[in-house]
Amino acid sequence: MSFAINSLIIIIRRELYGYFATPLAYIFLVIFLMLTGIFTFYLGNFYERGQADLLSFFSYHPWLYLILVPAIAMRLWAEERKSGTVELIMTLPVPLWVWVVGKFLAAWLFAGINLLLTFPMWLTVNYLGEPDNGVIVTGYVGSWLLAGGFLAVGCCMSALSKSQVIAFILSLVLCFLFTLSGFPMVLDFFSGWAPQWLIDAIAEVSFLTHFQSISKGVISLQDCLYFISMIVVWLVANTIVIDMKKAE
Repeated sequence: MSFAINSLIIIIRRELYGYFATPLAYIFLVIFLMLTGIFTFYLGNFYERGQADLLSFFSYHPWLYLILVPAIAMRLWAEERKSGTVELIMTLPVPLWVWVVGKFLAAWLFAGINLLLTFPMWLTVNYLGEPDNGVIVTGYVGSWLLAGGFLAVGCCMSALSKSQVIAFILSLVLCFLFTLSGFPMVLDFFSGWAPQWLIDAIAEVSFLTHFQSISKGVISLQDCLYFISMIVVWLVANTIVIDMKKAE
């Protein structure tokens, strides 16, 4: 077990270094911070609302992650398959699941770094008023869990193709469907004819439904288990896909 843990740490370091070894990581950081600022202070009508909170900041995260998170995940396995290094990975005395989890955790940490760098917004609302910092903390937790769910889907899609562009499109479409399933318009469409249990099931698989619940300041066991379950399921699927395609 100690060998697996040590290997996991090495893989995480390797992948994180891979992000920051090129200018792309810094460009991504700048784009993320710029977009969150625009969505919060301009599109979110921060000043017009006259409330010292980050409601507008978190409300745009699902849609922001919908584009940016697949961009983080698309290279994880597609690049390995295109360069042929995935065959080398399969021959190393490191379990495949360690590689899958290590790559995912590195990408998740990178997303977390992006999120942490938005702390000036937190300082700003505290300077302008007296926000409920407990709600803001839960919002950050929910946002990071949301990014993890999107990333797990993206990792699996990256394993399906040697093309990063195809991996990006597959991730975007699938994450969009999972997000849209909790949208009131979708649920209203089913409410006219579908049984309540089906409507509830559709809402339960939505990233949006569970994220909104946490971002309102309530971290429930159900919402946390949802994101953890989604991450585990998609990482298991990722492992299966890599194992099935190792001969290609």
